[in-house]
Amino acid sequence: MMDRHYQSPQSGRRWIVTAVLLAAGMMIGFLVASDLGWLPTGHAVPDSVPPQVRPVSTAPQPILPGMGTQSFVEIAKAVKPAVVNIYATKIGKVEGSHASPLDDPFFRKFFGDEFFRRFEQQQPQQKERKERGLGSGVIVESNGFIITNNHVVGKADEIRVTLSDKREFKAKLIGTDPKTDVAVVKIEATGLPTVAWADSDLLEVGEFVLAVGNPFGLTQTVTLGIVSALGRAAGIAEYEDFIQTDAAINPGNSGGALVNVRGELAGINTAIFSQSGGNMGIGFAVPSNMARSIMDQLVKTGKVVRGWLGVSIQELTPELAAQFGVSDTKGVLVSDVMEESPAKKAGFERADVILEYDGKPMDSPTHLRNAVAQTQVGKKVSVKLLREKKPKTLEVTIVEQPKSIAQAGEEESAESAAPTGVLADLDVRDLTDDVAGRYGIKSGERGVVVVRVKSGSTAEETGVREGDMIIEINRQAVTSMKAYERIAAKLPSDQAVLLLLKRQGRTIYLTLRP
Repeated sequence: MMDRHYQSPQSGRRWIVTAVLLAAGMMIGFLVASDLGWLPTGHAVPDSVPPQVRPVSTAPQPILPGMGTQSFVEIAKAVKPAVVNIYATKIGKVEGSHASPLDDPFFRKFFGDEFFRRFEQQQPQQKERKERGLGSGVIVESNGFIITNNHVVGKADEIRVTLSDKREFKAKLIGTDPKTDVAVVKIEATGLPTVAWADSDLLEVGEFVLAVGNPFGLTQTVTLGIVSALGRAAGIAEYEDFIQTDAAINPGNSGGALVNVRGELAGINTAIFSQSGGNMGIGFAVPSNMARSIMDQLVKTGKVVRGWLGVSIQELTPELAAQFGVSDTKGVLVSDVMEESPAKKAGFERADVILEYDGKPMDSPTHLRNAVAQTQVGKKVSVKLLREKKPKTLEVTIVEQPKSIAQAGEEESAESAAPTGVLADLDVRDLTDDVAGRYGIKSGERGVVVVRVKSGSTAEETGVREGDMIIEINRQAVTSMKAYERIAAKLPSDQAVLLLLKRQGRTIYLTLRP
């Protein structure tokens, strides 16, 4: 008979497992109770673990190709001390103040000077009005020479400069050049921080630039952008070769620095294109090479002397390129050569296409005009061109630009003549003394005059105007109405016509398509 206290091995193992599970459950319950705060007073509760504080990582400043080891922060720190505030003040009379009629010499002669001296002593003194302007400038020489814009200081009676360290100086105007909107002022100080000049000819579209200035009177402001375009003409000055940038330029930035990624002065901030008065992503700066050339002349002589070649030039459009047998539109078309000019003496001819000037390619009239103007007077320059589809090189000595070039008067309307051939949208007349007088054309000229352009016609859209004098058709001279009609009668109706026009003393080529 089996003993009732006997336990099988299986039962023993079950008892052991049960005991282990019971102990584990008690421990888990104890831990949960301690975490929830259910233990009685006197039992230790583990301290809560404080949250981990992650260190803030400082990302390195971007260093772009060509920047060396400098970052934008380092460039800004280096340039900002050399950019100054310029306060320009112009003193004038109060609006509405008028000169006395007794100032007329007739009254003075009648009453005598003694009467007028007593009268003027009894009159209250006229009040003065001060007009203040705010701009920026860049210190380019440690002895106090500062470059800025003509429109900032050009008409000022008093100029004051505030440095980045808050020191203020009265500035002397060294010289201005309204044709490029560049001016130079000087303060009496030494050891000043400066910005090194860059070679603006090496700038490329897409390159990063920083604009530093004082927009709206906010000192030492730095903005970042890229070079959006080069060689821009914005109708602001007479000689323009602007750097266009989307670095924010606002009122007060004028005269400030545009620097490249090496911290060099690439341009002088000049203007913005805006419909609101604020930044719209289109700003213009005078290239450093042009600004430096102007400054050097103003410092040395107080004036700017420009070179002169003596040609009338125009853009080489695809239509004109086809007419002159040029494979592309690179180059500048010579529409006329002035008498007694360096170009005339060197052998330039009408219809020459200038490809290079002084070793530099020329791709627009603005580019060539600026290059000639900046050429030192007396320098002999090599010019590469195309003539009748053949390459040619001429040597020309540049002279000083004449002070004035005569221009003809404005045109007026006149009676019409019968249209002919492909030129049916134009009415022309012989150049009589009467017609010449009406349109301000000099006596002795030879050609026919456009007296009407059909409204909405291709000729009008191409740019032909009333008062234009036609002197060539398809490279054939037009000296009279008979010559005009003879040439026009032979023109194919389905081909373009190349016109050489004279307008206000200057000649231009136009391609007129049927």
